[in-house]
Amino acid sequence: MRLWASRSGHGIPAVFCHGGPGLWDTFGDVAALLADVATAYRWDQRGCGRSERRGPYSMARAAADLDAVRRHFGLESMVVLGHSWGAQLALRYTLDHPDRVRALVYVSGTGIDPKATWREEYARNLRSMLGEHVDRWEELHKRDRVPEEDREFSVLQWSADFADRARALEHAERMATPWLGVNFTCNAAINAQDKRHWGTPELRAQCESLQVPTLIVDGAQDIRPRRSVDSLEQALPDVSRVVLPGAGHVPWADDPDGFRSAVSAFLTDRL
Repeated sequence: MRLWASRSGHGIPAVFCHGGPGLWDTFGDVAALLADVATAYRWDQRGCGRSERRGPYSMARAAADLDAVRRHFGLESMVVLGHSWGAQLALRYTLDHPDRVRALVYVSGTGIDPKATWREEYARNLRSMLGEHVDRWEELHKRDRVPEEDREFSVLQWSADFADRARALEHAERMATPWLGVNFTCNAAINAQDKRHWGTPELRAQCESLQVPTLIVDGAQDIRPRRSVDSLEQALPDVSRVVLPGAGHVPWADDPDGFRSAVSAFLTDRL
């Protein structure tokens, strides 16, 4: 299995886990923001983006691939930074291998409760944020799409993730360029597995025993309700949380200075 990966910057080794599942790394701006405090190791997850497009797809397999990236670059330990679904992956890896993780940076994740506790509110917020584009999004959502329509659908949906509405479509277009194609098979397989395993007492107990320093970074205007992360914050024994008031689901785009300040301060103060 061949995985695309890259290295940039100088400082504390930090492996980035992109969102999805089924998407690809769009952490170029994050790597640049943190270039003077962290060596960023970016990668496209199995079957996604520039990595070889084949399974199997599971949380366990994604975590094993993350460890393969660590070994490839010769890292004994590292910071793991994950965004959205990648935050869930980063948490899972940290729970499984706390001796290999110096710190966890959990960005715009959705906590450890079942999706049913927040998904309906998210769906309402998504449609509300789409505004005049909601009818087109609904049309594309309901039917089979050709690749060009997959891109249009994704850009519309991603645009709801930005608090700066004047630049939301611009930000989403940038994320979609170059367009590397969503792996919907990967997305469906891992999301189905999450429904069975996320929100269990066992997961909470693991979090309660985790001793790895953790930073949770939220955008207050994320359309995924931020209360979904409260149970994770309450479970972790060594955690700090920064909420950026003017940011959405992609906080480094809406508030780059606030995001950089939060993450760099955490890394330099704790490590």
